[in-house]
Amino acid sequence: MNPSDPLFLIAGSGGYPLLVIECARASGVRRIVVAAFEGETSPEVEALADEVHRMRVGQLGKLLDAAKKSGAKRAIMAGQIAPGNLFDLRPDLRALVILARLKRRNAETLFGAVADELASAGLTLLPATEFLGEHIAGRGHIAGPRAKPRVVADMEFGFRIAKESSRLDIGQTVVVKNGTVLAVEAFEGTNEAVLRGGRLGRGGACMVKVSKPGQDMRFDVPVIGTKTLETASEAKISAIGVEAGSTLLLDARLVSAAAASLSISIYGL
Repeated sequence: MNPSDPLFLIAGSGGYPLLVIECARASGVRRIVVAAFEGETSPEVEALADEVHRMRVGQLGKLLDAAKKSGAKRAIMAGQIAPGNLFDLRPDLRALVILARLKRRNAETLFGAVADELASAGLTLLPATEFLGEHIAGRGHIAGPRAKPRVVADMEFGFRIAKESSRLDIGQTVVVKNGTVLAVEAFEGTNEAVLRGGRLGRGGACMVKVSKPGQDMRFDVPVIGTKTLETASEAKISAIGVEAGSTLLLDARLVSAAAASLSISIYGL
């Protein structure tokens, strides 16, 4: 595909869609058509788009019509969109038909079904990190103070645990200290797991976040942002280990500044 070809952006909430637009423009994309959801997509995202199609979450038919009208051959899904909301919040007929075909209803199957529908409309759903190479975590020291060897050892231990828990589909984040697992993310989500682990560690614990085996990077990317760092600081976490090559720093400049300000080490594993 020509880098300047139109891009269809399915924009959820948060700053992720803004970063995609910024980096896509820098990569040569001239025309960006945005699918904006009521109560989700920020006005800033709409202001930067060349064309906006507003819709309610759950209006899959309207989303696909907008995709066809956009003239784009590629799409990106960026920002927080609760998978259940795509179908459970007043779903339209197209969404109901897809739901009836699914044997399992989780993030992977629901968003995968959306990707299949986009493909039938002539659009390829790209990885959500397609234009964001400079914001992907590398190996070793990334930001904040340099971690001491014992802290790096803790993060490497946490990496192995997190990889195993994610393989079992339990959670992708763990909190460790001195070779002991303090918390494993489960249904409560990343922030609550980090706060729980931080309380148990009483300062100086490490948080580690990884991708799960076979993670579909089109709509499920491990992300570390300034809010993650604020939560880690509240939990008195001293270091954050992330999986190199697959974790998005949202965005890298802000994350680096926050890590320095909060004295939290970020390290790529």
